[in-house]
Amino acid sequence: MKKLIALIMLLIVIVVTVYAGSPYYSAYQLKKAYDAKDGATVAAAIDYEQLRPSMQMQLTSKFANTMTYYPLVAELGGEPLTQAGNTFITQAVDGAITAENIEKLINTQGQANTATKELAAAWAIASNQVDLKNLIRDLIIQRGDVDAVVKNQMQQIMEKQADELEQQVAQGEDSNKPSLSYCGINCFTISGQVKGYPLTIEMQREGFVNWKIVDVVLP
Repeated sequence: MKKLIALIMLLIVIVVTVYAGSPYYSAYQLKKAYDAKDGATVAAAIDYEQLRPSMQMQLTSKFANTMTYYPLVAELGGEPLTQAGNTFITQAVDGAITAENIEKLINTQGQANTATKELAAAWAIASNQVDLKNLIRDLIIQRGDVDAVVKNQMQQIMEKQADELEQQVAQGEDSNKPSLSYCGINCFTISGQVKGYPLTIEMQREGFVNWKIVDVVLP
């Protein structure tokens, strides 16, 4: 009887250890795949149906906050400007956060492509990393043609962000030892730097030991 109880206790310990340690192993596998430029493995670990809406919400919220610093821009552009900005953000996220593009990014270690440039531009606009005062001039010149203004500004920002992105990728460093921690029984976070950018990745448990990336907190 004692041997049976001991065996049961050992099995319980093993199960608990595997259950509790599974996100750490998943994080290790992701880091290993990233270092090996194995984009397919990283891309397969993402829940795109959860990640895309989260990133869109982060960026549109940032954009709404940024616009409060430019009341004249908001007044001249009005609702069409807000809609145009949000549409660009949504399309940029949809284009960049795909299995195909994530795989390319990991395989090339961040080499910019069109989808990545658009996402970088969307982040720059939303995060007040560009001088939106130029919009005032363009809105006046274009006499309220918001579509023309936004298209012109987005192209300029994409070109600027593409250059900065390439420099950041070339010079930025990755965290050697990311911070790993539970944020709930089925929630786990990985925090660190990717090419110099501070990021927090949130994973969610699927089944007993499987985990998927469901969110990325942008800087």
